[in-house]
Amino acid sequence: MKSCVLMAHVPDTASVIKVGAGGNRIDEGGIKYIVSPYDEYALEEAIKLKESRGGDVTVMTYAPKRGEAGLRECLARGADAAVHVEGGETTLGDALSIAKVLAAAIRKTGPYDIVWAGAKGGGTDNALVGAMVAELLDLPHVSSVIKLEIGDGRLVAHREIEGGGEVVESPIPCVLTAMKGLNEPRYPSLKGIMAAKKVAIQTLKPADLGLDEGALAGAEARCAVRKLELPAAKSGGTILKGEDDPAGAARQLAKLLREQAKAI
Repeated sequence: MKSCVLMAHVPDTASVIKVGAGGNRIDEGGIKYIVSPYDEYALEEAIKLKESRGGDVTVMTYAPKRGEAGLRECLARGADAAVHVEGGETTLGDALSIAKVLAAAIRKTGPYDIVWAGAKGGGTDNALVGAMVAELLDLPHVSSVIKLEIGDGRLVAHREIEGGGEVVESPIPCVLTAMKGLNEPRYPSLKGIMAAKKVAIQTLKPADLGLDEGALAGAEARCAVRKLELPAAKSGGTILKGEDDPAGAARQLAKLLREQAKAI
């Protein structure tokens, strides 16, 4: 079973985000980058399939040079090989451009039985990249997988939908996106970390895949980040003391909900 796991290298959700000088990017100073959390579920399931059915796991990212750290972590967790398509600074936020690059890299380095990704990225992919890669590769796609059963040439995927669940049967090869609950991702071991340092990462540029990154970020782009704004700072709450006059406090609360919060 040959698996390819698409990995996004994103800011740690615990990071304090600041808007950069240009107004349309974050200030990367002091930001810690991590493997996107949903991609961890995808990686873990691919490794479990390798352990139970044989095969290998290739992890792939389209990211600046810092993305190598994320690939090394995935190798330390149990991936066998890594592909780094360097770039991505100019295509930030455009899921289709990202998907075009990843699909081209999969064609060049594959074939694979299953292409994995997280159900959504911790960055700006809008939960679109996995489905777009499947469409570009003309492969079946099942999203938000929480349970997987593999057979001969086919698989059965259980997925979450609003208000319930759904069971989907798909031929292999296919593209799957992983949801929280699929498994419990493992941590890198010391042995894995040391071994990962010795693995040669295959490095490509979009041009090596027959793609013009300038065009992807320009004329071919379907989405561009024009401006970033932080949420407005929250004001202090209003405390109503109703010990002596509960009815009066209730009237004041109703007035605030109606006139200030516009909730009633």
